[in-house]
Amino acid sequence: MQIIEHAESLTPMHACALVPTMGALHAGHASLIQRAASDGLPVVVSLFVNPTQFAAGEDFSKYPRTLEADRELCQAAGATAIFIPSVQDMYPHGVDAANTEAGTLQLPLVATQPKLEDAQRPTHFAGVCQVVAKLFDMCQPATAYFGEKDFQQLRVIQDMARREGARWKNLVVHACPTIRESDGLAMSSRNRYLQADQRENALGLWRALTVAQASVRAGMDIAAVENEMLRVLAQHQLQVEYAVIRAPGTLLPIEKFEPKLKSGARALIAARLESVRLIDNASCGGA
Repeated sequence: MQIIEHAESLTPMHACALVPTMGALHAGHASLIQRAASDGLPVVVSLFVNPTQFAAGEDFSKYPRTLEADRELCQAAGATAIFIPSVQDMYPHGVDAANTEAGTLQLPLVATQPKLEDAQRPTHFAGVCQVVAKLFDMCQPATAYFGEKDFQQLRVIQDMARREGARWKNLVVHACPTIRESDGLAMSSRNRYLQADQRENALGLWRALTVAQASVRAGMDIAAVENEMLRVLAQHQLQVEYAVIRAPGTLLPIEKFEPKLKSGARALIAARLESVRLIDNASCGGA
């Protein structure tokens, strides 16, 4: 497996399968790499903790950095190369200038209208679009792979790639299923922040999603389903930022379940356990 630190060394990897990550890899990331490798293209995994998608007071400095373990996971999962750029390489004019630049980007509507992550973290998707666009420019991939756990992020990147189709030669962005622990907790690099006594309450997100699925199957309306999610989250002492049912494409509110929307509608949750912020989602038609 090759280790690449500078963008000019990526040229031989153009038309690759790209798996963008911030490192601190786990089995969910491994599943993305394995899925990418199954398509028969060289697989490049980027490892970069992007400062422009963290707001003041968020966990950029504390975000786990586990480079040696990440290298081992990438190699075992079938990566051809890992790309480990420095902040200087990504933002040669400095982070302050990069933040200013990010603030001028024209974002897809799904990054600004749903009032989900965009409301809770107003500058987040500008930084995400900025860094992912830079990675696409540098790697010129044929395909890219993102997990459904960060569902709004996935939709934002899919829309950005469609809008900029000519720039990236009709890049295909693949959505890959959320990988869960045996108890249902969605795998996340931030799960390591959870204390042992918080784990049971963290499971409230997955339990609320499964209750939402059952409530939809039972014929409840959208308001009732959302109330059921809130009830379960409250039982688990979670501070809820949102717990909603949304249209799967736009992530905008749905007034009522139409036949075509009922199974595809998405239940999305963000909640906190003290200082740990957790997100999860699931299709109303199944996990």
